[in-house]
Amino acid sequence: MIEAVGTEAAALLAALHARAFDKPWAEAEFAKLLDNAAVFALLARTSAPQGFVLAWAAAGDAELLTVAVVPEARRRGIGASLVTAAGVAALVRGASHMHLEVGEDNAAARALYAKLGYEEAGRRHAYYAGEGGAVDAVVMRRALPRPVV
Repeated sequence: MIEAVGTEAAALLAALHARAFDKPWAEAEFAKLLDNAAVFALLARTSAPQGFVLAWAAAGDAELLTVAVVPEARRRGIGASLVTAAGVAALVRGASHMHLEVGEDNAAARALYAKLGYEEAGRRHAYYAGEGGAVDAVVMRRALPRPVV
């Protein structure tokens, strides 16, 4: 099940983010982001939370800010479901496109986004700090499908 959550879930989102990433965001960062009316979070859970997506939509555009899936739930379609649900939520909020940034060294995420129709739209040189040095961010973008009326 995927459900919308708000600032009340900031601690949970921070805990899930810490399980998914080496450099997690703090609870206060999630709370501050979710105080913005343009930002939304969707949580995937079965009996326990499996992951979430955080995004914003405004002025006809949208961005995936982060997608986190706990290690034991990966490779089960949860990330794809969250990204797809975020696209639907952004479309409902009036967005026509969605973009994201992903480390060039994150092959699994890049493959997932490509499978979901995202295409490389640019790069941000040395955007992410990595253990072996800075890593480029690959900017990916896709048009959101308009409903047929």
